Amino acid sequence: MFKFELAVALFFVLLILILIVYYAIRYRRLSNDEIPAQQPTHFRLEATWTSAVFILVMVMFFWGAKLFITMKKPLENAMEIHVIGKQWMWKIEHPGGVREINSLHVPVGQPIQLIMASQDVIHDFFIPAFRIKQDVVPGSYMSQWFVATEPGEYHLFCSQYCGTDHANMVGTVTVMLPMDYQAWLAGALPAEPAASAGQKLFTSYGCAACHGQRGPTMAGLYGRRVQLQNGSTVLADENYLRDSILHPQQQIVAGYPPIMPSYRGQLTEEQLFQIIAYIKSLGPVRNVPTSVPATRPASSAGLAGDAPSLRRSPSVVPNYPPTQTPYPLRPVQRNR
Repeated sequence: MFKFELAVALFFVLLILILIVYYAIRYRRLSNDEIPAQQPTHFRLEATWTSAVFILVMVMFFWGAKLFITMKKPLENAMEIHVIGKQWMWKIEHPGGVREINSLHVPVGQPIQLIMASQDVIHDFFIPAFRIKQDVVPGSYMSQWFVATEPGEYHLFCSQYCGTDHANMVGTVTVMLPMDYQAWLAGALPAEPAASAGQKLFTSYGCAACHGQRGPTMAGLYGRRVQLQNGSTVLADENYLRDSILHPQQQIVAGYPPIMPSYRGQLTEEQLFQIIAYIKSLGPVRNVPTSVPATRPASSAGLAGDAPSLRRSPSVVPNYPPTQTPYPLRPVQRNR
């Protein structure tokens, strides 16, 4: 698309340059008292060049819109990593519960989807070498994905002025070979997986007492469309789940009374991530209760049996054709 737009711009620059020179010579004034003849307006000519330019601009618009949608839609086999921006650090959590601050380790060749939120003000997640830059806005989840193609270390910045120590909100992205990444995961200090922590929050806040009985079940909710009382439907994605927890009266599910209280101010962004991770881990409805039976091991409850996105092995590198990535440029390794 860039080459096409460059070719169109070059064509019109040369066309206008040639016509300016031609008309300056062809219609130059031969004497100081010469009065040129009035030329009639050529409406067909004006309509022709206006239509041609309009068609070219529409081609660029729809082409660009299609590429933008493709660029924003992550691959199905992308590994989800949670990112929380706060003054003045990036808190990052991997699917298995490993956490980092101002550092991100990823395997080479593996599509990575970042689910990002801000705890306070607007931040901006910026990795120049990967050509990705995404504002992280309070009150909603933002998504960005990439595929690192070369091992190495790369700069990570917050490129939105966010307060006093904004300049210190920097970090490093380390791209590793799959086996090295697996070894790093094994050696890192593991924390409780997000879905497991979310299950405990789901129970301790009394969510399990309602959902599946007086409220809609959470099993199989994520990723499907939900019918609302006003007749509209909405996709149950991360933002829908977040809004339903903090502002439950805004989108009431059809067939259920508006009895859910708001948990605004009671949950941190990290806890919201954990509850949503637990809801995402619940598979399709299979006549199971909303809360996982206590007979299941705590480490696997709501995870291994139900969460395909959390049980993926990050060491498996898919056969990722370069033509599928919107950014075929190879990241430039930092000089060391």
